[in-house]
Amino acid sequence: MDDSKDQPEARQDVVHRAQHLAKDAAQMLPAWLQPGNPESRWPVLVALISAIVMQGAIPRRYTVVPRWPLLAMEVALLVVLLIINPVRLTRATRLGKAASLLLLAAITIDNTASAMVLDYHIVTGTVSNDAALLLGSGAAVFITNIIVYGIWYWEIDLGGPFARAGVTERTPERQHPDFLFPQMSGLASNLAPPDWEPRFFDYLYTSLTNVMAFSPTDTMPLTRRAKAMMALQALVAVSTIALVFARAVNVLR
Repeated sequence: MDDSKDQPEARQDVVHRAQHLAKDAAQMLPAWLQPGNPESRWPVLVALISAIVMQGAIPRRYTVVPRWPLLAMEVALLVVLLIINPVRLTRATRLGKAASLLLLAAITIDNTASAMVLDYHIVTGTVSNDAALLLGSGAAVFITNIIVYGIWYWEIDLGGPFARAGVTERTPERQHPDFLFPQMSGLASNLAPPDWEPRFFDYLYTSLTNVMAFSPTDTMPLTRRAKAMMALQALVAVSTIALVFARAVNVLR
């Protein structure tokens, strides 16, 4: 009789110890593998507004679609995202996800097309001889390229900002990071604060270094989609820089 009474207590003790061990194991995980704090909407919002402004600054002759319908659609999508999460990214919805991906796709396709049209005009010699206009157009394409891919990297890594913050669950294919930051491995992991986790600025910096060095610097792409996106971004950047500045130098001589 005594043994039968002790069995439930022993089981409860085992369960309690297992829960305690699981909790301790979770606390030992690095911060970037644990649910973090939801990110602020404002850094990404400022970046998106800047990208839209840059799109509007590109002369009409270097674009393939009418400006105002495209910009109006992008502003509308931006308003939708702002309504869903006005301050912090705490509410994940299908509408918000669709609006975010559509907005990024629209900016990316339009900016890539503008770069191609600008390159075509330079190669064929039909580009404007106004050096300021030429450099301004190239700068708008170049800066937009940095911003939009920085947001893309922030959007895809480890399932996106909502999954990283624990607002949504990470699916099996989202368990592995797309980018390896120095703070995530090796000796550098001991030099970062215990609560370090990648934020939007980290991805924006990765985007900037990719177009400046035309290769990964301190942050390495791990997945094929990350490598493909970085390759496409570098191609747009190098063609813009090489052709625009070469033409501008000829004009200024």
